[in-house]
Amino acid sequence: MPLQLQPNLAEPGQRYFRDFTPGDDFYEALIETHRDLSDEQSQLLNAKLILLLANQVGDIAVLKQALAIARQGV
Repeated sequence: MPLQLQPNLAEPGQRYFRDFTPGDDFYEALIETHRDLSDEQSQLLNAKLILLLANQVGDIAVLKQALAIARQGV
C-alpha cells in the first residue's frame, strides 16, 4: 500500500462540505491536546502519538516512506 498523500481525513457519519474541514477538525483536536502542556510534555505526547499511529499503519515500507518525506527540507 503506498503512502496516502492526498487529504484522507474523515469522521464516520459526518458530512463535510469542504475537503479541508476534516483536517481543520483534526488540527483543532491536536492543538487542544497540547494545551497547557510544557514543552517537554508536548514532546512526549508527540512521541507517543507517532508510535501509536505508526502501529495503526503497521506497514514498515509505508512508514519508511513517510519518514523520508517528513525529513525532506528539514
